[in-house]
Amino acid sequence: MLGIQISESTVAKYMIRHRNPPSQTWRTFLENHTDCIAGIDFFTVPTATFRILYVFIVLSHDRRHIVHFNVTAHPTAMWTAQQLVEAFPFESAPRYLLRDRDSIYGDQFRHRVKSLGIKEVLTAPRSPWQNPHVERIIGSIRRECLNHVIIINERHLRRQLKSYSTYYHEARTHLSLDKQSPVPRSIEPLEQGKVVAIPHVGGLHHEYRCAA
Repeated sequence: MLGIQISESTVAKYMIRHRNPPSQTWRTFLENHTDCIAGIDFFTVPTATFRILYVFIVLSHDRRHIVHFNVTAHPTAMWTAQQLVEAFPFESAPRYLLRDRDSIYGDQFRHRVKSLGIKEVLTAPRSPWQNPHVERIIGSIRRECLNHVIIINERHLRRQLKSYSTYYHEARTHLSLDKQSPVPRSIEPLEQGKVVAIPHVGGLHHEYRCAA
């Protein structure tokens, strides 16, 4: 804008070249929008009678909060879309929904997502690391709960997941949350009273509090 004529190649020759990519990385995107992203995914659970049950889980990135989960033996796009409606009632939907490219997310599911005003963000093929928070909670559920019990049926699985969800939200600490639980609780110094252990998930885990 100074009236000086110069070729683009000359400018390019002397411009400083940045080693980092010009756009934000995937991790930066997740960190910048953590308060308005929810991740979803399915995982399978075998039963004592060799049936395969499918667990659908919705996780809010903000406080690692399990917004919703449900179990079915026959997942469909319509069923999955309904779970999303139950997870985000009364205009509580996030801005972005992070998911993989599973064929279960068919036309009915995508139309429902669009009607909720949510923008879908698809991970690259065979890249579960791009949906890290959901993958991590699924791993935690397996290691800390399902690997220690034999699931009988859908009702039994829902009961186990509900029990673990209570422990996860109210008692289990997270390094990413400054060693707090998704539902924050106050520090209880030893001066308040005797330390007692409160069992969770059928005694698999315990929460320690000071009894007044």
